[in-house]
Amino acid sequence: MNVSISGHHISVTDAMNTAVREKLEKVERHFDQIQSIQVILSLDNSGANDGGKKSHKAEAIMRVSGQEMFVQACEDDMYKAINEMADKLDRQVRKYKTRQERKKVRGAGRDGRYEEVSGVEVAPAT
Repeated sequence: MNVSISGHHISVTDAMNTAVREKLEKVERHFDQIQSIQVILSLDNSGANDGGKKSHKAEAIMRVSGQEMFVQACEDDMYKAINEMADKLDRQVRKYKTRQERKKVRGAGRDGRYEEVSGVEVAPAT
């Protein structure tokens, strides 16, 4: 799994890097077919001048075969944002995996219905 972590208006410390990688290991345990994950950690100072709080944002774009998943989390603490972002990504991965497993169980769909109907004899038209 290829993980890239970058910062926007913030420098990514070793502690942030470690926290992100540890949280993403949990996601990888649930689904091992991840091609890449791009994480962007950013700091929004727009409300800081007015006495508002700084907003920390963690975003992730994950690529799996045939699909791209995006999540973002905004919190007043960067580590809370990282935790929330990882939890959201984990939920999306589990949902995606469940959908993939359902498709395998159902199969083509038409074949199963055909077998159910094929047992019934149809009288020839006159």
